[in-house]
Amino acid sequence: MIQNFDKEIVFFDLSGKKNLKGTMIDMSNDMIVLFNGTDFIYIPIDHIQNFGIDNDNKDEIKEPSESPSIISNKNKTDLTLAKVLSQAQGIYVEIYVTGNQPLHGYITNIMSDYFVFYSPIYKTMYIAFKHLKWLIPYTHNQSPYGLSDKELQIQSIIEPLSSTLEAQVEKMKNELVVFNLGEKDNHIGKINNVNGQIVEIQTARTNFSYHNLLHIKTVHQV
Repeated sequence: MIQNFDKEIVFFDLSGKKNLKGTMIDMSNDMIVLFNGTDFIYIPIDHIQNFGIDNDNKDEIKEPSESPSIISNKNKTDLTLAKVLSQAQGIYVEIYVTGNQPLHGYITNIMSDYFVFYSPIYKTMYIAFKHLKWLIPYTHNQSPYGLSDKELQIQSIIEPLSSTLEAQVEKMKNELVVFNLGEKDNHIGKINNVNGQIVEIQTARTNFSYHNLLHIKTVHQV
């Protein structure tokens, strides 16, 4: 069905009460590529709640004059979330996961169910694949916040990364962390224990809070 809208101006309502609009220029069973007049936006289909054709096109969005930096092959077998992330690794991108603002920076590592993202604001972050709502590669000669490559350079992660987010969070026991960009007070605290999918953290006033790993979207240490 969605393939019928190729090259049409479409709007998408995404989970997280986000809306996107643009020319649909590429697609697969996993991903949609949208051009909003400025950027190419890579959207996992799992987060699309509904969509339709924008017949009015009041924003006067036009087709792009150049090809996107991440494209599928003729069989569209490589336009998967994992392969899009792999092609985006090391370049500046905007991603949206949760909260009021997108994140800016670059992907440093890709694991089995999460990726490592470096943000100049939040530093090293661990982000679950399934919670990524969109990814936008920066255009040429752009960098986050106008910082130089040298200013954005980070030291390599010396300790080996765990293959799963659950195991990586378990390694952070007794560390101060922020879940989901600190959307709620009980998303910030010290990890006391990880038991299967449940993470116990101790908040600032020494209250205990329990979190399901399936709903932890981002993790970063303080």
